[in-house]
Parts: sequence; structure tokens; C-alpha cells
Amino acid sequence: MTITADIHTTIAELVFRPLTIPVSIDAPDAADFLTMTEVRNRVYRAISGHDDDHHEPESLLPHYLPNDYELRHMWLAVLNGTIVGRIGVDIPLEAGSRSAYWLIELLPEVWGQGIGTSAYQLVEQTAHAHGRTVLQSWAQHPDAPGERLVPPTGFGSVPRDHAARFFLRHGYTLEQIERCSRLDLNGSFDEIERLLAEARQASTDYRLVQWTLPTPSEYVDGYAWMKSRMSTDVPAGDLEFDEEAWDAARIALHDARYLDGGQTVQVTAAQHIATGELCGFNELVIGPDLTRATHQEDTLVLTHHRGHRLGLLVKCAGLLAWRQVAPESPRVITYNAEENRPMLDINEAIGFVPVIYEGAWKKVLPSASDEQSA
Repeated sequence: MTITADIHTTIAELVFRPLTIPVSIDAPDAADFLTMTEVRNRVYRAISGHDDDHHEPESLLPHYLPNDYELRHMWLAVLNGTIVGRIGVDIPLEAGSRSAYWLIELLPEVWGQGIGTSAYQLVEQTAHAHGRTVLQSWAQHPDAPGERLVPPTGFGSVPRDHAARFFLRHGYTLEQIERCSRLDLNGSFDEIERLLAEARQASTDYRLVQWTLPTPSEYVDGYAWMKSRMSTDVPAGDLEFDEEAWDAARIALHDARYLDGGQTVQVTAAQHIATGELCGFNELVIGPDLTRATHQEDTLVLTHHRGHRLGLLVKCAGLLAWRQVAPESPRVITYNAEENRPMLDINEAIGFVPVIYEGAWKKVLPSASDEQSA
């Protein structure tokens, strides 16, 4: 399905141009993708004040190539011939899905001109074309004085800033707060070693297994099952996530996305000795430049194996091993729901400190049947 940017705007020379996805960053038609990546990095730097979310084009490109699990629409916001932002809408392809995930990211110097509002029309148009009624998006909210907004979970708050006002103006509700935390890798690892020893004592029925992508064949099924539980078993408030089905083919795609982009991913997992079941895991990821920040991505302990300090086990073991993988990486960045106190307790004990907070925003559109009966 092709979505055209059929948006009417009074802004002079504003165009929403579909992003061409090149076969490689060296392809003749890669210029827009390269500029999109540069603008993306500038937007994140302007909002957060740092480059920890920086990506190189070669690392991003594999995540934009077509696949069987989602449709990814993206447009460039072009103002007077200059690319000033991007608009994206992701459509998951799970059976029965009602969801669409979107972003509008604009350079701060063009805020306040109505570009975001014009772009948002494209978001809802795309969701409607795919029959999606649950729209969800995330935004960073740097701390600021003044009125604050608290989600229904009751955990955390964000200022009523530029981004929050945009969401509220378009009918969204704040559903959840995510905490971004940072661990300094230049400090002592003594406490992490002590915590690992403590976790080992509490988890004598489990062993540690570890690999860097690609996933070894003996761990594919267990890893796939744990990845599928990330869509069901993490705190989500009233956000709506489809239950994802993961198998060997999806693991292969997952691995290829990172490896083809020159990224290194280390997986540390807890394995139940008696059954061989993989029951908890942690991922650490870094791009081609091993001197940049590391990102801690998925971490999960299967529900029926909780209570044995497995989250602490896989996180500490992963961090200690990471010193050999990327010894010059200065810090680790991770995100957790603010109500996920068990995981935050682990992070805080290890030494992670809060850096910035994200708001998760949701809007439910009328369905086609609702519109017909209205």
C-alpha cells in the first residue's frame, strides 16, 4: 500500500517527501537517507544535550529494509528545499492488530511554524488507510520548571513542555513514563562483581550462557520465546502492544539487522540447569564505533522463573564481560518503565543514575463501524 502525502498546508514551500530506502548507503539514491540520519541525530542532540542516541547511516539502514513483520512508512519534511525533519508511521503486521506507532521529529529551529500539525495529518491518514485505531508515540521530556503531568500509573511525571502540549492538542493522553538511565563504565566494577556473586548464590539452579550475534542454533528457540514475551510481560500501563510470534526466521532477521549494520550485540542468558530452558536474558549493543555509548536493550526474566535474582545475574555478568567487547565505551544507556521497580532496583544497585524521562502517549481513533453508526 502506498500512502501519498495528500496534506494541505499554508506553509510556503513545505513538502512531505517519501523517504527512499537505498539498497546500501553507497547507492546513487542514498542521499536522502544520509541526510535523514543526520537530521535525526541533530534532533536527538538538541533535545537531550548529548550524542548517546547517535546512529550512523549504515547502522540504521538494515532496520528500514522491508520485512514480513511490519510496514514502515517515512517521509522527509522539506521546507524551502531543506530537509528539516522526518515523519514515520510503523504498522505491525500481527493478526488483528489495531496499533500504529509514529514519530514526528523536527529541528528545533523550525518549531512553531505549524509543520508538526501538518505532518500529524499524514500520521492519522496513514493509520486510517491501514485500519488502525490505536496510535502510540514516545517523546523525550527534559526536566523543566512549571506544571507537570502524571500518567494513570501514578509513577513519574513530565513537564507540560512543547512536546506535551503538541500531544494534548491532538487528543492524546499520557499513559506511562520511561526512565532513561546511564552507567559510567569508567568507574570501579567492584560492586558489580559483588552483586554478581550475590546473584549466583541465589540462583544455584541456573547457569549463565552468553553469545554475540548471530545466535547459536542451540539457543534460537529459547531466545525466540523470550523475545516474544517482551511484548506481553513488561509493564505497559494502558498502552496496547500486540503479542508477537517469534521463531527461527524472525531471530535470523533480528540478528541480520544488527550485524549488517556493523553493530555488536552481546546476549547474556540464564539457563535452568534441570530443563535446559532459557529463562532470562540481557542485551548490550554498540555500533561500529566502539568508543561511543553502549545501549542496554531488552532484559527479561520469564514470569515462572522470577524470584531467583536472575535479572541481577544476567545484567552483572553482561556488564563484566562487556569490558572485553568494548573497553573504550564510556557508558551504558538503558530505558525502563518508571513503575518497573524490580528492574529499577537492580539498575540503581549496579550504579545506573537517571538522565532523562520519556512520555508514552496514546490516542484511540473511531473505528470504521463507529463512524458509520455515528
